[in-house]
Parts: sequence; structure tokens; C-alpha cells
Amino acid sequence: MAISDDVLVIGGGTAACTAALAAARKGATTRLVANKKSTLRHASGLIDVLGYGPDGEGPLADPYAAFDDLPDDHPYAKVGESTVRDALALFDEAVGDAYRGGHTDRNALLPTHGGTVKPTARYPAGAAAGLASDERPMLVVGFRALPDFDGRMVADHLRAAGVPFEVGGAEIEFPGSFRADARVTRYAKALDVDESLGGVGAREALAERVKPSLDDVGDGDGAERVGFPALLGDEHGEEVRADLSRRLGAEAFEVPAGPPSLPGLRLEDLLYDALDEAGVRISTGNPAVGYDSQGGRVTAVRVDQGRREVPYEADQYVLATGGLVGKGLDADREAVREPLFGCHVPAPADRYDWFVDEAFGDQPFARFGVRVDGGMRPQTADGRPEFANLRAAGAVLGGGDFAAEKSMSGVSLASGLVAGRTAAASL
Repeated sequence: MAISDDVLVIGGGTAACTAALAAARKGATTRLVANKKSTLRHASGLIDVLGYGPDGEGPLADPYAAFDDLPDDHPYAKVGESTVRDALALFDEAVGDAYRGGHTDRNALLPTHGGTVKPTARYPAGAAAGLASDERPMLVVGFRALPDFDGRMVADHLRAAGVPFEVGGAEIEFPGSFRADARVTRYAKALDVDESLGGVGAREALAERVKPSLDDVGDGDGAERVGFPALLGDEHGEEVRADLSRRLGAEAFEVPAGPPSLPGLRLEDLLYDALDEAGVRISTGNPAVGYDSQGGRVTAVRVDQGRREVPYEADQYVLATGGLVGKGLDADREAVREPLFGCHVPAPADRYDWFVDEAFGDQPFARFGVRVDGGMRPQTADGRPEFANLRAAGAVLGGGDFAAEKSMSGVSLASGLVAGRTAAASL
């Protein structure tokens, strides 16, 4: 027996969650079908709108000021500035006080685990004390067991970037004896519960190991804020940061780090909580493997549930399966494809035109993706809708180098909002 809803969203990331939330809030019975854990757990947890212009200029102080310079096939050109603002408002409502940045149109500049300064529109509350516009002296602390985050290297790179504050770095041993392959969540849980490590609470033990390095920063009273890898608690991060700040006499904050990303996991939890509250049905763990159609409309998406394929029926469908990284797009030596519905993905016939020789050049393949109309419906090669009731959102879209622009989150939010709203309005 088929499972039936008004709107079916295929995917599990920011675009999928936004589309499902937007449709549900318009009164549509909505289901989200996700194959696996979303790519959010590999993301920084930051919400970027537009950090760099199409020619690489930036970092941009005002992301909206560069919208007019974007190409006509960019998703922002399809949805418009007001929709991006509406999408951010929806995001702000969904995550509540867990995020900052909603008070201004301007980008904030935050340090990253690589020592760069990244422009972003929204950022976790736990990272707020790390803003590059804050002139307080900063200490960046890394843990020797986590080689991907070197506090001294981060500090060196920040100084080279010309930040307007004194910054120093330190590498310490995390208190306690954890396995060499312990996950980031293991450290976070220890701080969450203030686990006893050698007879001393984890937070006190960590603060005591950091204190000797505070005075090494600047020429005055030492560091006034301390950046750690993003592992300062999982469920009780605010409490952990406040406790460490009190013990250190300096404000503790998190520096967004690479995967596995606790800020990304926390964001995923916030978005899925918002979906639950909105009444969205969530089905995870099984891949969508095919579809049925009739008369130019999708009639069902088939989900592999082991021994059988189960049809999920809906009146409207949203494709939000990601790009090349998320396997929402596929490529071989002949072509680039959208594998679920077979949507057209424009690409040069000659594979050597997919790239340029310069490793950091303007790579054509970075712009590959499904092209859509103003209602986010995927288009055929001759500009017709692939299906009357199918929409697409997020990284599966083409028209921009979202990674280079630092625009992926904004594109996901805005295109997801339009896809969800138009799907609900078409019932």
C-alpha cells in the first residue's frame, strides 16, 4: 500500500528541511524522506548568504549589494532578494536564540579552524565571542589529540590575515585518557557532564591547563577570550562555555571546525525539532531509487526498504538531494546527471571544457546543476518543465559556484522556501 501526503521532500539537509517546513506551515501534509545522515554533520554550522562576489571580490560587508552582479541563471536571480530575507527570517524563527546575526544585513567575520576569516550571515551563539570585529586579545587553544586543529597555526594565520587584535596560540593535552581515535563527541560529552578525569572535573581540569597560556597574549593583561575547537559540550554547550569562562577569567568560544562537526550536528537537531513541531512526517535511512509518472506528473517516488520498493505518493514533490558531494548529482566521463528523476543538467559536450588547468581557477564544473524556473521546477534542455509537480532546491541547483561565493546556505534556504511554498500553493 502506498504512503500518501500532499508534499514529499526528498533529502535531509538545509534545503530539504526548509522546503518541508515552508510547505507544512502553509497547511500541506508534508513528509521528508532522507536516505542517510545529512551533510550538515560535515558542515561548519555557519549560514552564509554571499561572502564573495562573482568575480571573487570580497569578503563582502553587505551580501545584498552584490546580488545585481550575479548571472541571470543564479538561484538568487530566480528568487530575488526579498525571498532570501524571508528565508533567513524562517531560519531565525526555527533556531531561536541558538544563532546570532539576525540584527543586521551585514556579514560577520569569524575565524575558522584553518586560520582564515570567513564572512557569514548567521553564526552559532557559541562562536559569537570570536568575531574578528572584536578587538579583545584572543588565545586559540588546540588539543594534541586532534591534529586537524592546531591552535598555534590558527593564530599564525590570523595574524597574517591582519586581524585587529592580538592573538596567540597554544597546544595542550586534553585532560583525561581517551582513545587515540576518540570522536569529537567523546570530548563534548565529558564537558557536558563535567566528567571526573583523574579526580578533577573535566571543566576545571581543562581550565587549569589553559591558564598558563593566557598571559602569553598581548602586552597587557593577556587574553580576554579563548577559542577552542567546536567541542565545548553537546547538549549543554552554553553551560560549559559559561563555566569555562568563569574559571579562566576570559570568555570561552568555539571556532567552527571541520568534520565531524558538532555545530553542524546541533543545527541538524534544531531544524529537525522545527520539523517535528510543524507536524512534518520524517522517514530516514532508506534511499529513494526511482519514480513513477503519468501525464507529465510524478505520481510516486519509490523507496528501497530492503526486500521491496515502497511507493511514496504525493501531489507535489521537492528534490533536495544535494550536489556532487551529497550524491544528488552524478558524473562520469560522458555526462553529468541527476540520478533520481533524470533531470537535465547542462554541461559542455567536451569533457575538457568542464575544468580549467588552474587548481583555484574559475572551474566550470562547480556551476553544474539542474536549471529551474521561478517556481523551482527543473527545466528540460529546451526550457520546459521536467514534470509539472516537481521542484528542486539546494546544492542540486546550478548557476553558481556556491562554495567559492560562500552562498550555499543562503541558496539552500531561499530555494527551499520557494519550493516548499509553491508546492503547497499548487495543491
